[in-house]
Amino acid sequence: MVTDATLALINEGVQLHHQEGQREAARDLFAQIWNEIGGEGGDPLHVCVLAHSMADVQDDVHQELLWDQRALAAADQLTEARVAEAGVALPVAGLYPSLHLNLGECYRKLGDFDRARVHLQHAEAGIGALGDDGYGRLIKDGLDRLAKQLASD
Repeated sequence: MVTDATLALINEGVQLHHQEGQREAARDLFAQIWNEIGGEGGDPLHVCVLAHSMADVQDDVHQELLWDQRALAAADQLTEARVAEAGVALPVAGLYPSLHLNLGECYRKLGDFDRARVHLQHAEAGIGALGDDGYGRLIKDGLDRLAKQLASD
């Protein structure tokens, strides 16, 4: 169970977007949290999760890519101890398939299929860190879709 107050607030924004369809409200909340955590200089866990979530509410693929890159850079600074302290059940390695999936999708949208394939390969290489649960299946299904899209490009 997540015990970190900032992660809980980020989750509120995720719910605004995914459950209530309020992209702009979620983006505004994420921007407020981004300022409160100190932007890219904040706690890498907060930066990673927030940037990953902020990418999903962007209207412009270039901005989405920028946020996804921030999330990946922050993930590289995470420790298992910090993730566990926040109550996150997923290991650090379990974050990478989703991060690379999102980057691959951005590059596909931008027509940079070579970079998209590189991120697809990174995501597929880390898929073993995910469980056979709803989240794991969601990411695996996303990887399958991206692979099919790239095969036709």
